[in-house]
Amino acid sequence: MTREPAEPLRLDYLIKAGAIHSMTGETYRCVGVRGPEIAAVSADLDGLDDLAGAATRVVDAGELTVLPAFADSHEHLMEASRNTLLVPVDKARSIAELTGMVAAAARDAAPGEWILTSIGWHESNLAENRVPTLAELDAAAPDHPVLARRGGHFAVVNSAALRAAGIGAETPDPPGGKIGRLADGSRDGVLEGGAVYQVAAFAPGPDRATLAGALGTGSAAYAALGVGTIREAMINLDELLAYQDARDRELLNVRVRPMIRVGSELTEDAAIAMIDGLAARSGFGDDWLRIWGLKFVMDGGVEGAALEQPYANDPGNSGHLNWDPAVMARVCAEAVRRGWRIGTHAVGDRALRTLLDVYEAVVAEVGPVPPWTLVIEHGLLSDAALRDRVVRDGFGVTVQQPLLWNMGSEMLVTWGAERTRRVTPIDQWLAAGASLAAGTDIVRPFNPMTAVWGMVTRGTKSAGIQGPEHAISAGTALELYTMGTARLGHEQNRLGSITPGKLADLVGYAADPLVADPDDLAELTPVFTMVGGRATHDPDKRLAP
Repeated sequence: MTREPAEPLRLDYLIKAGAIHSMTGETYRCVGVRGPEIAAVSADLDGLDDLAGAATRVVDAGELTVLPAFADSHEHLMEASRNTLLVPVDKARSIAELTGMVAAAARDAAPGEWILTSIGWHESNLAENRVPTLAELDAAAPDHPVLARRGGHFAVVNSAALRAAGIGAETPDPPGGKIGRLADGSRDGVLEGGAVYQVAAFAPGPDRATLAGALGTGSAAYAALGVGTIREAMINLDELLAYQDARDRELLNVRVRPMIRVGSELTEDAAIAMIDGLAARSGFGDDWLRIWGLKFVMDGGVEGAALEQPYANDPGNSGHLNWDPAVMARVCAEAVRRGWRIGTHAVGDRALRTLLDVYEAVVAEVGPVPPWTLVIEHGLLSDAALRDRVVRDGFGVTVQQPLLWNMGSEMLVTWGAERTRRVTPIDQWLAAGASLAAGTDIVRPFNPMTAVWGMVTRGTKSAGIQGPEHAISAGTALELYTMGTARLGHEQNRLGSITPGKLADLVGYAADPLVADPDDLAELTPVFTMVGGRATHDPDKRLAP
């Protein structure tokens, strides 16, 4: 019996570059892509020429350096995408500009319609270096509820928003949150922690189809910055449906690994019932959209983090814990039994210590768990004893240098210089033997190379250099932003390095980040980005047929 000879492998792309860093220690000169995967690599610039056919797109990029696309371990793509539909106050540079944008939106809105702002703004970008007051928002939109969220744990609102949410002078603070007051006891419009969600529940959002379209726009902005995968830091079930719509409509330009929120406002029975009702477990999905796990929130942000010592600017305040530890431990144990991974937001050192109590109780109840099953999100403040405990227990940590970059000035005021200096000490985590994955958590498209610059220099946006002794190398930073996140998702055999058989998620730069001057990294942006063998960012048409 005679067999036809096997069809020779023919590449869709053959990319030749000055350097191709695998992120597993090897450096190549060319990489071949077939379909969604890396088919071959070679240290010889012409080593894959025999695999090129008439239809192969040969990309001569001898001046470029190619890396695996960034895999962000913690970012809010859903919120960043929704921002594109909201009042863009992140562009404001003064209180007057911000309130002017709110007033303009109110003039165009239907009577009584909510005015919702983008959440990527920060007072450090405003000339006054403060948030707008309730009175200023009242003047801008007296007849419309205004919700100006800043990140996930803080917001300012006007009087109409408080009325719409049923909040009056005697309304108690919600669990894990604070509704601000002035010295005379009247409301000041500031919401922290659970109070943000209490008011936001009354503000209608975009419909699913609109939100799915926004995910296409938002994910394209991240792809333009070299991102190939985002572990979506927190969504609800309606938002998961929007993600599925975007996946079905082929709108996603990055891979997404969502975490589904389990809120501290739920009773123990309700939280367990919600998890049971998901009828799925971690890992469900495909290469473009795969559920990572569940998300819990132990404390607040910089304003509400649970600290062992009081706030520098508020000696009577040590932050808050959102969960009763015993209740959370029982809920998490039931989730782990059902095959779920869990990531928990813990910013302050008291929150981290309490979370370790919870996770240790879970392991005592269910037995040993695989790596990256129980994960600490942030861990901004820690000491040697806490870090050693994390390593001994085998829990993973996601780290976000951009939080220090973005909020260093606020940390100096609220936490003081000594605590700010030791925020996110990646060098000490690594020295202790911790399993880390790097991410962003800026809630808007943010250049991951700026994050790498921050990890290498400990530089910030407006607070100078904080804790330079905690700097790490560019190579280590890039490994945490690629292979680190791949391990976090149990996808180290599919993502994170330039290796045959893995997904073809690649990014090309005009400079080599491993040898470039660190100060050149902050503004370094990609020439092209490829995800799954598809160009997701290619302004110069380097990858075009």
